Parts: sequence; C-alpha cells; structure tokens
Amino acid sequence: MDKHPVILFDGVCNLCNASVNFVIDRDQEAVFRFGALQSEAGARLLSTHGLDADHLDSIVLIEDGSVYDASDAALRIARRLGGGIGLLWIFRIIPKRLRDSVYNWIARNRYQWFGKQDSCRMPTPDLASRFISGRPDPTVPTPGAVQSSGE
Repeated sequence: MDKHPVILFDGVCNLCNASVNFVIDRDQEAVFRFGALQSEAGARLLSTHGLDADHLDSIVLIEDGSVYDASDAALRIARRLGGGIGLLWIFRIIPKRLRDSVYNWIARNRYQWFGKQDSCRMPTPDLASRFISGRPDPTVPTPGAVQSSGE
C-alpha cells in the first residue's frame, strides 16, 4: 500500500463518489487506492495519521507518508492525474486558507446540492483491488466539522 497514494472519501456522498469515478477514469496506471472514510480501514488510516475518525467532511490523501486534506488533497490528486486536469495545480499559489474556505463551503452543502446514499460505495469486482479492505463501520459518526491537517 505504501507505493500507492490512498484517497479517503465520504462513501455516502454522491459528489464524492462522482469524484472517485472521475479519478478512476483518468488514473490509467492505477496509481491511486481508495477507501471510504466510514470504513474500518479508513478509520484505521485516519487514526494512524493522527486524525479523528469523525474527519468525514474532507477528502484525505495519504501520499509518501504525508497526509493532506481539503484543497491540498484535491490539488495534489489533480496534479498526479496529469493532462489538462493537472493544470489545476496552479491554484496552489492561492493561500490555503482561501482555497479551503471555498472547499469547506462546498463540503458543507454537498448533501443538499448532490444528495447522499444510504450506504458506502461498493467497488465493482474489476475495481476491488483498488479499494482498501474494510467494511463500513456503523459506529463511525456522520460528518462533523471540517478539520485541516495543514502542511
């Protein structure tokens, strides 16, 4: 798992699931691994990296032993995908506080705007190897306040 960056996402969020599909479609070399924040494996990874298990309002990227969330995670993922989407990396020049305020506004409204599912996404058999193992954990709370890991 160490050689693959891991994207942890809100498994019940329609926007988040669409974003994962977007990454999968463009990650031709299958570099990324994925996991729901609500899964046991997701909670373990959050805990291992010093984040609370209720860190559900933000995408989390674990890459080369470092943890990124919110706009930092999104921009780093875009950069790794390359092509036109990789050009989004230029937005890194905008201060994190400003980028994250836009990110957090979208995160707070994502269920209202895009809806949510009753359960976490289950990968298709051909994509199962790209998802970290661990079934959804019903004891993980629903999304709370967005936290930032900083840099």
